[in-house]
Amino acid sequence: MIPTEIRTARLDLLPLRVGHAEEMAAVLGDPALHTFIGGAPDDADALRARYRRMLAGSPEPGVSWCNWVLKLRDGERACLIGTVQATVGADGSAEIAWVVGTPWQGHGFASEAARGLVAWLAERSVRTVVAHVHPGHAASAAVARAAGLAATDVVQDGEVRWQSAPGRGQ
Repeated sequence: MIPTEIRTARLDLLPLRVGHAEEMAAVLGDPALHTFIGGAPDDADALRARYRRMLAGSPEPGVSWCNWVLKLRDGERACLIGTVQATVGADGSAEIAWVVGTPWQGHGFASEAARGLVAWLAERSVRTVVAHVHPGHAASAAVARAAGLAATDVVQDGEVRWQSAPGRGQ
């Protein structure tokens, strides 16, 4: 599966390019973004290297790595504000994730992007969408809920599995 541009009400989800690394290093540079996932922000060189690996694709046959940057369409304030990703399996499932830079949080951008991503996946016959959310991360739980996912009883690596409901077309 190859990512294509996705357009939502306020955002363009643009397929990831190595050239996005410089701007994304600033967008993702707040250490607070790592509160629940650990680690520290990557600089532009580290992001370029990571983006090259991501764009090379999954080493697993039948698995597609689909990655987008989120571009806010806001006239002269247009800029990149975050990312979404989907790991799509041959079994018709996808695991999704999102991150929005600190200055743009609290405006519904992550929810909007996640809904757009889930709709894009549904158009490509993905039947099950999954996300893993830290139990203390209320904002990410709200994004998962907005994307049509529901929390399950499954906990993996300390994170709750959220999944699309069967029969919802997601």
